[in-house]
Amino acid sequence: MKRKLLLMPALLLAGLTFAQEKIDLDAIEKIKKEGFDNSHVEEIAFQLVDKAGPRLSNSEGYKRATDYAVKQLSDWGLQNATTEAWGEFGRGWEMEKSYVAMTKPYYMPFIAIPKAWTESTKGEVSGKVVFLDIQKDEDFEKYKGKLKGAIIAIKPTGTQEPTFEPDAVRFTVEQLHGMEHPAPRQSSFTPEMRAQFMAQRAFAQKVNEFIAEEGAALIIKGVNGRHGTLFTSSPRGYLKDTPEGIPELETAPENVNLMARLMENGVDVEVEAEIKTRYLNDDMQGYNVIAEIPGSDPSLKAEVVMLGGHLDSWHGANGATDNAAGCIVMMEAVRILQATGLQPKRTVRIALWGGEEQGLHGSRGYVKNHFGDRETKEMKPEHEKISAYYNIDNGTGRVRGIYLQGNAQVEPIFNEWFAPLDDIVADRTITISNTGGTDHQSFDALGIPGFQFIQDPIEYRTRTHHTNMDTFERLELDDLRQMAVVIASFVYNTAQRDEMLPRKPMTEE
Repeated sequence: MKRKLLLMPALLLAGLTFAQEKIDLDAIEKIKKEGFDNSHVEEIAFQLVDKAGPRLSNSEGYKRATDYAVKQLSDWGLQNATTEAWGEFGRGWEMEKSYVAMTKPYYMPFIAIPKAWTESTKGEVSGKVVFLDIQKDEDFEKYKGKLKGAIIAIKPTGTQEPTFEPDAVRFTVEQLHGMEHPAPRQSSFTPEMRAQFMAQRAFAQKVNEFIAEEGAALIIKGVNGRHGTLFTSSPRGYLKDTPEGIPELETAPENVNLMARLMENGVDVEVEAEIKTRYLNDDMQGYNVIAEIPGSDPSLKAEVVMLGGHLDSWHGANGATDNAAGCIVMMEAVRILQATGLQPKRTVRIALWGGEEQGLHGSRGYVKNHFGDRETKEMKPEHEKISAYYNIDNGTGRVRGIYLQGNAQVEPIFNEWFAPLDDIVADRTITISNTGGTDHQSFDALGIPGFQFIQDPIEYRTRTHHTNMDTFERLELDDLRQMAVVIASFVYNTAQRDEMLPRKPMTEE
């Protein structure tokens, strides 16, 4: 049920007490006023996106971002602001030079990015391009002894045809309503399909090992994307004992398609390229940023409400929507709570996670260190003291509702919390559905109420998620302001409740 309060007289609204939830509407109005009239969103965005730069886990850019976040959170008055190690991650990696161009039959520079954690080339390399056609074990023989110093190109999959739908979209009312009563999820992968996928993956690894053994100089891979946007793929190994491999560039699919068409029509193709990278091996630990607003109620301050997003990004651009956006919102949310002078009864703890892109490492490590082991289900004392965790990691789009992650008990609570926000959350939707792929899952796996909000897609799947176009310009600043107000309101309401949020049983993940 969606309750519309916008037409109520202000005097009546100010004194309203909800049947289930005691909502301090004066506090919510203060949060709105601070968030919209005195926003720091743009400044935080500049610091995390433009100034820190790409934030690959354990890179220098990631450290710039953590240093800024710790200092800024401290300057706003949060306590215990620090970088906290969650466990061993692996090597850092820095890209110092990247260049590739076709030089014959004519000169053309290519849009390309070195694969994360790839090695350097041995200076500038140049020569004819070789397209491998290895589909089965028998195909290896025809290339044996012929790839020493070769520049190998790999065709992209998928289509690069024109698009006839907009890149940037918002959810329609119909789409939001469709989320409210989702159909049961059925896996689209049969056991046979999974087996085929694993076999293809193993064969691709065999091809990569063959290329390395043969001593190729460079791999140029056409990856998913179109119109100048390319999506980064899985990285070279970042673990400290990763064996040396062949330097690899990921390039716009159109570039490799061009070379392939030329060669298929009898035209020789040559390229020149250089990659210069270095590894950071001094500190293999992974780090999160943590800071707190201590609870004001002596009987409740040991209990915690958490909010967060992942600070690490890929390296092809500055990681604006994935996921500086979530960190901007969460930092602004705690700033709002501080600036309004509100004093949450429970402790509010912000976390900016590292290592998310490589497998939720930062949040999983934190949860294991503080709350319990998801494999053994052995819980720590802090497990009983955390009320909820709220996450943002679906781009720059404004909040349109929330995923309950299967926790039906919180639906009436969240309905009432959204009601005073109906003027800024259009056609809000609360769905029992789960959503995955980000840090709330680390909490949910231990039965801790963990939630990701429904956000408008904007360009997330078409232009920005893991791409070379994830830049400051892709941020919708007004949407970030709206999100920060919503998050601050939810966090404050959670901190003020007489009881912690109800829990569901732990998953068997």
